[in-house]
Amino acid sequence: MPKTIVVKQIGSPIRRPEIQRKTLIGLGLNKMHRTRELEDTPSVRGMVNSIPHLVEIIEERG
Repeated sequence: MPKTIVVKQIGSPIRRPEIQRKTLIGLGLNKMHRTRELEDTPSVRGMVNSIPHLVEIIEERG
């Protein structure tokens, strides 16, 4: 079973650069307080680390 992380959107993309909005959509998030369980890969980690003010890692599984 692959490692996964649970990511929650905690910030709004309103008045943020377009690239940050697109990063949120790439993670499968687009509304406040939504969560997604994503595979723990370097690319997903990089996306999360590029918008730390908009998302938080709730849980690491596996």
